Amino acid sequence: MPTPVALPRLSWGSSHADRRALLVHGLGSTGALMWRFGLALADAGWRATAIDLRGHGTAPRALDYSIAAYAADIAEVRPDAGGAWDLVIGHSLGGAASVVAAAADPAWTERLVLIDPAIHLSPEVLAQTREGQRASFDDPTAAAVRAANPTWHEHDVELKTAAARQGSPWAVDQTIAQNASWDVRPAVATLDIPVHIIGSDPAVHSIFEGDVETEVLARPSVTLSRVIGAGHSPHRDLPDETLRQLFAALA
Repeated sequence: MPTPVALPRLSWGSSHADRRALLVHGLGSTGALMWRFGLALADAGWRATAIDLRGHGTAPRALDYSIAAYAADIAEVRPDAGGAWDLVIGHSLGGAASVVAAAADPAWTERLVLIDPAIHLSPEVLAQTREGQRASFDDPTAAAVRAANPTWHEHDVELKTAAARQGSPWAVDQTIAQNASWDVRPAVATLDIPVHIIGSDPAVHSIFEGDVETEVLARPSVTLSRVIGAGHSPHRDLPDETLRQLFAALA
């Protein structure tokens, strides 16, 4: 694996909690934008920790933005007391990196929950993603975020605006350029831990559907639910239903 960088953390919940979760955000985002998961898990008695991925938020900048590099970073992140995470939640890019990290070290986490994960992206989807990310950096204002996402909570608007101002446009662009063959299906095929995918609605916007969905769900350890009516970030579009599905998967 590539040389890791140390990632900044923020946490929700008691430091004495028995269950530990790691929250890994998506491309162009920050750990703070995983606040819905952090708050809900803390209220349920967990200690939840989110990180900023390399090149995002206040994390160190680097030259390598391969999925393997992102995975190397998060593989170094462990609970305060050491040992394995009870749960890792990864959204989009964070889902892909979490899959690679879990495949490389079976002792890293006991369980994965992937939020509309970027398991395999076609060149067309990568091109669309690049344009969407560039638009976010070109107009990093609350007004632009709110106009594009009128149902989002004010915290999400605030934090998405901050993410566009804090993050590195070059890092985000290089993440797409350096992963032109974006495909972590081989890593999924080696996972023996429980994996639940909370997908968004393909009728709105989802990057986990079609052939990749069929192939990934062939693994007996992988299950799927979908947040109907939500786009690629269901925890921001329809948080209550997303959290309901999360806790149903953990039950």
